[in-house]
Amino acid sequence: MDISSFDDLLQAARAQPEPQRLLFVFAGVELPDDATPAQRERFEAGQGGALVPLMCVDKRPDELASFAALVQESGQFGQDWGMVFAAALSGSVNRAPTSEDAEQPLQRMVDAIKRGEHGAYIPFDAQGRAVQIG
Repeated sequence: MDISSFDDLLQAARAQPEPQRLLFVFAGVELPDDATPAQRERFEAGQGGALVPLMCVDKRPDELASFAALVQESGQFGQDWGMVFAAALSGSVNRAPTSEDAEQPLQRMVDAIKRGEHGAYIPFDAQGRAVQIG
């Protein structure tokens, strides 16, 4: 299935034979302290910068009605974010993954995004559209 929006992700997660837990890392974009003048200029024009994880959460697909619901919940934490990375954690036929099961995978996501290794995750912009990075 081609995932081009957050709704596509929810639909795909709900259609899996094994129960899923969705993992989300919200990231902001910052300009590194050692940025060159050219990098600063690009950043001010809305391009470039470094992705910085701000917060993370895990949810069962049935806990999210829509992207708007996720955005509303994220607003409770007072962090301005520009992108959210998503991944799924599969359970077994008889057991759904718990929040405890998601703790280590979420931490690995945060660490990978800090290192710029985000190819295994689906990034969505603030409108819920899947985006390509790079």
